[in-house]
Amino acid sequence: MLSERARNIKPSPTLTIDAKAKAMKASGQDVINFGVGEPDFDTPENIKEAALKALRDGFTKYTPVGGIDPLKDAIIEKFRKDNSLEYTREEVIVSCGAKHSLYNVAQALYGPGDEVVVPSPYWVSYPDQVILNDGTPVIAETHERDSFMLSPDTLESRITKRTRALILNSPSNPTGLTYDRKALEKIAEVALRHRLYVISDEIYEKLLYDGAEHVSIASLSKEMKERTIVVNGLSKSHAMTGWRIGYAAGPKEIIKAMTNIQSQSTSNPNSIAQKAGVEALTGPQDSVGRMRQEFDKRRRFLVSELNAIPDVSCIRPTGAFYAFPKTSGVYGRSVNGRSISSSADLAIYLLEEANVAVVHGAAFGDDNYVRLSYATSMENLKRGVERIREALSRLK
Repeated sequence: MLSERARNIKPSPTLTIDAKAKAMKASGQDVINFGVGEPDFDTPENIKEAALKALRDGFTKYTPVGGIDPLKDAIIEKFRKDNSLEYTREEVIVSCGAKHSLYNVAQALYGPGDEVVVPSPYWVSYPDQVILNDGTPVIAETHERDSFMLSPDTLESRITKRTRALILNSPSNPTGLTYDRKALEKIAEVALRHRLYVISDEIYEKLLYDGAEHVSIASLSKEMKERTIVVNGLSKSHAMTGWRIGYAAGPKEIIKAMTNIQSQSTSNPNSIAQKAGVEALTGPQDSVGRMRQEFDKRRRFLVSELNAIPDVSCIRPTGAFYAFPKTSGVYGRSVNGRSISSSADLAIYLLEEANVAVVHGAAFGDDNYVRLSYATSMENLKRGVERIREALSRLK
């Protein structure tokens, strides 16, 4: 018999869609996959060379649980230079990807009876990570008219005596929208008044467009820094998804607890990937800029094309590599006996009838939308959006 924890948890919808799309492709079907949030660029050569050197040098043994000092130092310098944040080695932990960092935070902070405010639309794993650690996710809705930014009034309305933390994600997955300084200052005021911890997921920090500025909520004040755990990683910025290097910085006692937890679960992150991580953070950053430029080109194209489809609208994202079009305008329609009444119905229809994989918005907490990743080639974007247009035109 499975534990109650195991019975209550769902598989990641984004990974499930990706797996189904890949299985269809492996069977010979021409599937265009807009489901997975993974850069289609290869890891830069200088980073791969650093990994090869680590292999040749025999850097293949256990390392300190929380990461090697050179990588921690590189992370500390990154925070200082990019975010005006000062940390020590004792305030930094390296984990097996940013998702692992977030899970370590959940293990260290949440317990039975604790409530964690999760703004929606949210990344699919936030609520489940809270549940896995015996907490209760409390959903705080945001709206497109407010650029999907959490308002201080909505945050206030979700806070009780049991509220432990707030999870904040900017730039956002799935919306691609970013919080500006003014919005963060208002949220920080509420968080400090109620002594909440803020878990700030900044994994898409390097992918910004239209002059958007990334501001870490931890940088707003000394008091806010003491209540914030910043999570970041190399997967999105340096096309290193499979290398599994993420990191977190925060109060020393929380980072120590996370390190102790990690020592009993995964031990250290991959030794070779850590050496590659040092090069990623300290070496040339030209590849990051090139990827961002290409993502920007794709973003403009995809959003324009989606907005040209009848009864579909898409706000232009200012970060990450996702479009989050509103598709509820086609709900209630049908074709050949197949009825579309939800984002899940639409996602299944597009996959089975148009060979296009998208993720249903209900997985992110808003059934009115679907999510498309434009971390794929321009050719795929052109073919995929045309298939979507044609498939939607058949709905009556």
